[in-house]
Amino acid sequence: MSRIGKRPITIPSKVTVTINGSHVAVKGPKGELSRVLPSAVTVEQEGDTILVKRHDESRLSRQLHGLSRTLVANMVDGVSQGFQKRLEIQGVGYRAQVQGRNLVLSLGYSHPVQIEPPEGIQLAVENNTNVIVSGFDKELVGNVAAQIRDKRPPEPYKGKGVRYAGEVVRRKAGKAGKK
Repeated sequence: MSRIGKRPITIPSKVTVTINGSHVAVKGPKGELSRVLPSAVTVEQEGDTILVKRHDESRLSRQLHGLSRTLVANMVDGVSQGFQKRLEIQGVGYRAQVQGRNLVLSLGYSHPVQIEPPEGIQLAVENNTNVIVSGFDKELVGNVAAQIRDKRPPEPYKGKGVRYAGEVVRRKAGKAGKK
């Protein structure tokens, strides 16, 4: 049995969960999320906890059990606390700034790169080189951070580019000189 799927999800105060068949809606101080879960699992609310149970022991049910529990737990955490991802920009002349809601990046191209965040995502910049992507939907926060990183991924020779905070970029040795 799935170890992750068996764990109950505690519902913090100020968060309301509505379960209608396989449709789960979570509302909290940060926002509102909803998701339709696969039919191989059922979601039950008992007091201030949520339990995710599977119907049978088929391979598909076992695969979806832990996934569904984690998705619901991320929804509850998101509307109560929120999520954030940090990105670092490294390189001479590379910098970021926020103009209104948009993020403007100078990444060595002939033009500045503008990124317009979707609804529910906030972008912030610290020290012109650290970008913070925050929001209540974990999947959306990760997607926006990945889109920003894709504008100039870190290259292995000098290490220039946009990387996640704490990401280790393997460096390569340059060309060997003639003797």
